[in-house]
Formats: sequence, structure tokens, C-alpha cells
Amino acid sequence: MKPAMPRDTTLRPTVLDAVEAVSDPALREGLADSAHRILSDLVAGGAALGWVEPPSRDEVAELLDHVLSAVRAGDAALRLAYAGHRLVGLGYWLRYARPTHRPHADLEKVAVDAAAQGLGIGRALTGALIADAREAGIEVLTLDARGDNAGALQLYRSLGFTEYGRLPDFVAVGERRYDKVFCMLDFRRQG
Repeated sequence: MKPAMPRDTTLRPTVLDAVEAVSDPALREGLADSAHRILSDLVAGGAALGWVEPPSRDEVAELLDHVLSAVRAGDAALRLAYAGHRLVGLGYWLRYARPTHRPHADLEKVAVDAAAQGLGIGRALTGALIADAREAGIEVLTLDARGDNAGALQLYRSLGFTEYGRLPDFVAVGERRYDKVFCMLDFRRQG
């Protein structure tokens, strides 16, 4: 396990949408490498981001290409948090593809660089993604989280998500088992 990076409490990140970020050549050029650094470091440290082993750079680049393609089609939102030109966090949602589920989207990932955690970046990213979902006409924004991810679950509850289901011991990481917790934010009930 890597030693913890010192936390930089002077970070004042800017949260950009995907269009803003990729229109800046300096930000676009290093996006895949920076996202890979964040995601692989977090997964190596045990973060519940959908991978057991850190993803490869190619896997992250392919994921970003997929999400950016969906953003251009109006079926996703991608938010990126920068401190200067350094990526310190990212998050996205994708609209459900099935015709009967088109008004709904799933908040897929919110990830913040270990050195920048605890500074409100996850809240800022998630809040921006929620606003994007409302603007896109999403009726219900869903997500799932590993049951031991108490910080993320607390953040989602504080932003209005409610738990609608749980699969006990569903996520297997080696010999360990974790609950899979399903949450939703129903914009129809919020007027």
C-alpha cells in the first residue's frame, strides 16, 4: 500500500463540465493520464470504484471516450475538478439506454484525489452533476455504493439521496464481502 499523500488544504478547485475542459488544449491533453492517476491510486488504496485491481491507462481512456461520446449525445454529464491545471477529481452520470428507462440516469463515479479529499470537492462535483441531471430532464438519478463507504453514503444522503435497497454481502473483494447499497434522488418529488 502506498503511503498517504499529504493533504493540500490550499486547493481551491474549479469544477468544469466536459465541454469546458476538453475545449482547453492544456486540460484535454493530460485528461486520460490524470484521470488514470486518480482512479488507479484510489483503487490501489482500496477505494470502492468498481475495480478490484487498478485500471490500466487504456481502460480509463476508453471509459472517458465513452462518457464524452455520451455527453455529446446528451446522454451523460461529466464534471472535472481542477486546481490550476491539475485534475483533482472527476464524476459522471450516464442516462439509462433502455427506452423505458430513458428519463433516468445512474451516477456512475465520483472520485477525488487522495491529497484533495475532505475539502468539499466530492460535494461540489456531485452537486454539479445533480444540477446537470435536473437541466437534462432526468426524473430519477440513481447510484450504488459499497456498504462500507460511509463517507460517500453520508454525502449522498446530505444531498437528498435516499436508500431504496441493499444486497447483503453482494460485493466480493477477495475473501471480504460488502453490501451493495442502492440510492436514488427523485426529482419528481422535489417539484
